[in-house]
Amino acid sequence: MKKVERINIIMRYINNRAHFTISEIMQEFNISRSTAIRDIREIEALGMPLVAEVGRDGGYFVMNNSVLPTVRFTDNEIKALFIAFMATRNQQLPYLKSRQSLTEKLLGLISKNQQDDLVLLNQILLFEGTNPHNPDLLDLSDLPHPMIERLFQVLLMDSYLLVTIQEEKVIQSYPIYLLHLYHEKSQWLIEGFDLEEEKRRIFPVDNLIHVEPYPTKKRESKKKILEKLNKQEEVINLILELGPKAIAQFKKYHPLKVSISYTNPYQTTAILKTFIHVDHSEELNEITNWLLFLGEDIKVREVPEEVLQALLERFKILGLE
Repeated sequence: MKKVERINIIMRYINNRAHFTISEIMQEFNISRSTAIRDIREIEALGMPLVAEVGRDGGYFVMNNSVLPTVRFTDNEIKALFIAFMATRNQQLPYLKSRQSLTEKLLGLISKNQQDDLVLLNQILLFEGTNPHNPDLLDLSDLPHPMIERLFQVLLMDSYLLVTIQEEKVIQSYPIYLLHLYHEKSQWLIEGFDLEEEKRRIFPVDNLIHVEPYPTKKRESKKKILEKLNKQEEVINLILELGPKAIAQFKKYHPLKVSISYTNPYQTTAILKTFIHVDHSEELNEITNWLLFLGEDIKVREVPEEVLQALLERFKILGLE
């Protein structure tokens, strides 16, 4: 391990502990006492506020309420961060301006040779959403919904929310306990437990026009909410066995709520169990498309009649029956 990498790792190790000794550093990083002492002195020189304790069992601790030193990145860490930014370009992520300023700061931290490496990577690597003719271009689709950052700010403080949704010309507010905020099929979705109707709801963030914390006096405990959700668990009505080709397709894309369990150590066969709302036409159409996407390497153990009929109709349209 290079010295710079080792010192960065030791700094993170120290930051996560209230107290440490030279012996612990020696044992943890398999280095000599003299090397450990030199590394500690260099870390102190970088500005980390370490305080030495005198005595037989003495050691070090980080002084509270002190400014920690600037984080230093290795060459590979810089590349990892930059590639992560490239891979998430045009993904409607929040804090777009912050991501742009972070990229500029990272470029300012590195040498000219490192900058040249990143420029080369930017020319060679293409991800979903990248414009191949102009990789530096941010498409309009990269801009998140204007409410998404406001939603992030509120949910980081509180999971009990009052969300106001506009569907066509109808505006309605729902008190919810936030379960998940997720991104699927190029849109952000809010999944929450409706505190009034006591059921799970999913709202597109595109329809969100206002969000605020829900009044404390009207809340129900998280424990009771989870108990009610458990009682409402849907009965599984779709069971599939997946072979290696179907597993490969599953890894390319699958609905967020669907997961598989591998049935052998080599992960070449798997079982899929889930619930399909057959009364929801959009979900029924989506699952039909997805089952066709999985391909022929599946065995059906259980399937709703509505899904089976939808597949047969699709085969008729394709002339495969």
